[in-house]
Amino acid sequence: MATASARHILVDSEELCNELKARIQGGEDFAALAKEYSSCPSGKQGGELGSFGRGQMVPEFDQVVFSAPVNEVQGPVRTQFGYHLLEVTARED
Repeated sequence: MATASARHILVDSEELCNELKARIQGGEDFAALAKEYSSCPSGKQGGELGSFGRGQMVPEFDQVVFSAPVNEVQGPVRTQFGYHLLEVTARED
């Protein structure tokens, strides 16, 4: 079974999501921004979601996590929860 580890930042607007992505691409720390901005409880751990299998997350999230390059920030990804920046930190197919 395919598994992945990822971290994310969850916010309520696409604009803020894009702003945070630009800040990360400009060299700011993903984990620090997750702690400051993410509305998900995982934000306290720098956005770390741990390891999970295909189908354990909402479909939009799952699709990105199991197809995106590792260690590259993806998003904004819109789900029922809001807008996510995602970074796959490891994946085994």
